[in-house]
Amino acid sequence: MSAADITALPYPFLRPEFLQALETSKSACAVTGWEPIHLALDTGSQQTVMPLYLKDHSMGEYVFDYAWANAYHDNGLDYYPKLLTAIPFTPSTGPRITGLDSLDTDHGQQLFEEVLAVAEETGASSWHMLFPSDQQLALFEDSRLLQRNGVQYQWFNRDYQSFDDYLNGLNSRKRKMVRKERAEVSAQNITIEVLQGERITSDIWQLFYMLYERTYAKRNGTRGYLTEEFFTQIGETMPEQIAMAVARQGGIPIACALYFFDQDTLYGRYWGSAGEFSCLHFELCYYSGIEFAISKGLQKYDAGAQGEHKIIRGFEPIKTHSLHWIEHPQFRQAIKRFLDSEQLGIEQHIQQARAILPFRKTD
Repeated sequence: MSAADITALPYPFLRPEFLQALETSKSACAVTGWEPIHLALDTGSQQTVMPLYLKDHSMGEYVFDYAWANAYHDNGLDYYPKLLTAIPFTPSTGPRITGLDSLDTDHGQQLFEEVLAVAEETGASSWHMLFPSDQQLALFEDSRLLQRNGVQYQWFNRDYQSFDDYLNGLNSRKRKMVRKERAEVSAQNITIEVLQGERITSDIWQLFYMLYERTYAKRNGTRGYLTEEFFTQIGETMPEQIAMAVARQGGIPIACALYFFDQDTLYGRYWGSAGEFSCLHFELCYYSGIEFAISKGLQKYDAGAQGEHKIIRGFEPIKTHSLHWIEHPQFRQAIKRFLDSEQLGIEQHIQQARAILPFRKTD
């Protein structure tokens, strides 16, 4: 794929192919607690769509409101069902409304009023929009909406032309650490190949799903949220925005990491391994992704939620956002006080994280 082709690639997770695969594969549907009630708004020049789900749980969201649900329960109130605008199982900041560039605050208010109508019809206690872009956040100005911030860690391309350029930007200690970790992988007779698009064969997809399920079961004792049919569908319908790092030991595949990408960002989403291999997680989920991003001229690498160990590898703390409408006035005020207090901790954490970034000091 040429550089010109990459500049035309949209945010992958709002594509109809991605959302349809989630629903038709039974990964995100009414049976799994994600009942789709997507909203459409005719602006005159286009029809814009905003994903909306009616939910009876809070799993697969990555903005945690379990304490809010428990407080409702303790006071004899129902927190569920609730309404959610998000990409299921995808904590990646981006647009949550199609055709965003042509929308203004009037359109945002129209969508919010439609949400309130759906909430009244369904008896939903609340509405939550997770991981919107800054541009989308600015569309919603209603004073009834509460904003919540979080922290993720993303890698930014500082005009690197090679992986060595990235290494040379780190301080000596962390540069040695990265080289040692990559050497540890090689010493186990493990090789890495990053496949793109149609080079990811059906056999590789089957292997990936088996390893994804194995890793989920070992970590959580449960099955993964996503079905094998979901991965099969996206491999067929949007291969131009998918890459997969495959690790082989002695020629035998032992681990995989799945990436998506658009015109400027690489998204690391899922990984799976057949066993415990020293430093292999760091290689597949961080270093191979960084190397791929540099080779494609991508500007940043969003490697997913959480993971403070990313900081010492040059992933920088960034704020994430969410919006929340709480119907119950007393709970709305209580949650606002909680968010104000939480924000102080977020700001402090970002300052502390920035202080330990491993970049080499320059004069």
